[in-house]
Amino acid sequence: MKKIEAIIRTSRFDQIHTCVSKMGVKFLSFYEVKGMGFEHARQEVYRGVAYEPAYIPRTKLEIVVPDDLAEAVINCILKEGKTGEVGDGKIFVYDVLEAYRIRNNDTGEDAL
Repeated sequence: MKKIEAIIRTSRFDQIHTCVSKMGVKFLSFYEVKGMGFEHARQEVYRGVAYEPAYIPRTKLEIVVPDDLAEAVINCILKEGKTGEVGDGKIFVYDVLEAYRIRNNDTGEDAL
C-alpha cells in the first residue's frame, strides 16, 4: 500500500476529488493548510489597509491506496492539479506497512 500526500491549490480540489473518486478511491482526508514556497503571497486589502499575508492557503490531501492504484492516482493529481504556474504544489509518496479498520479488525488492503 502507498500513502500519497499532496499539497494542492484549493481551487483545484474539486477536480482532483472527482478524478480520484472515479478511480475507486473510497477514502481520503483533506485539510486546509498554509505554507510558503517559491510563490509569493499577493498584496490584499482589509478595511482599506493594504497588507501582504506571510503564508499562502493550500489544501493537503492524504490518500492510502493499494500499490496497483498509486500511479494512476498520482497521475490524476498531476493532471487535474496543474495550472502551469508557480505554486501548483507537491506530491509525496510513502510505503504503508499495515492498515487496520477499527470497526471489524480488517487488516491490510481490506481495511481500506
